This record gives sequence, C-alpha cells and structure tokens, in this order.
Amino acid sequence: MKLRIDLAAQELELLDDTGTVLRRYPISSAANGPGEQAGSYCTPRGQHIVRAKIGADQPLNTVFKARRPTGEIYTPELGQTQAERDWILTRILWLSGKEPGFNRLGTRDSMRRTIYIHGTPDEVFEQAPRSHGCIRMRNADLVELFDLVPAYTPVEIVAA
Repeated sequence: MKLRIDLAAQELELLDDTGTVLRRYPISSAANGPGEQAGSYCTPRGQHIVRAKIGADQPLNTVFKARRPTGEIYTPELGQTQAERDWILTRILWLSGKEPGFNRLGTRDSMRRTIYIHGTPDEVFEQAPRSHGCIRMRNADLVELFDLVPAYTPVEIVAA
C-alpha cells in the first residue's frame, strides 16, 4: 500500500501494491505552495513515510494540540470563538521524510516540522491550498484513510 499526494490536483490517492487507485480524497495543502525549508509554511515534496498514527478511537472532531487531545470537540461555534486557530482534528498521520538533505535532517526535516495529514473543520474545508504546510482532509475521509493504512506506509508528495 502507498499514498500519493498530488499538490497540483489537491488530491490524495491510496494505491495498492500494483499501483491501482483504491481511494481518492480531496485535500488542502499549504497556501505557500511546495517547499521543504523549516519556517516556510510550505508542504514538503518527495518520499515520506507515515511515522506515527495518532488519535485512534478518538471521537470525530477531537481537537489536538502538540499531538495530544485537548479534551475539546470542535463545533462551528467553537470555531467562531477562536477563528485564528489552526485546527488539527480527529486523527493525525505524522509524516517523516526519507530523503536526507531534501526532506530529512537539518532545517528540511518534515518530521521536525511536524508535517501531518490531519482533519480540519468540515464546514470550512476547501480543496485548495489553504494550510500552513500540513495536508488537511475532511474528517470522515481521514478516519477511513487512518483505518486503512498502517504505520510506515510510503507517502509520495508531488507538485505536478
């Protein structure tokens, strides 16, 4: 199994070992576009793996901060009271780069940059570049994907 994220199409594909697309999901990547540098708020390209799966069995719309549930459940009303907050919801697939010097180690390390595939408020989700570097997904889509992929699943992020 493998994930392929196409930044130009704003899509994530789940592929089997033969390359057949099993699922396709809309995503939202970085508003700043592709890039690997720490502090750029860009989505890193290249070969990655799902290093950790966080949030199994948490309720839909669980709010995470620093990869831990806060005890909050996101609602549109909560979103209105904290409109500036970058919501990380439901589940987290934490990515780690596999290419030293490109997306791994130093100031270009995807894991140190805390690049995730995570849920976002469904009512504001757009299949367009809007994130701060992570890959945002609708919550139900993320739960389905989370349950289908094991840790260490390969992830390829392409810009074209």
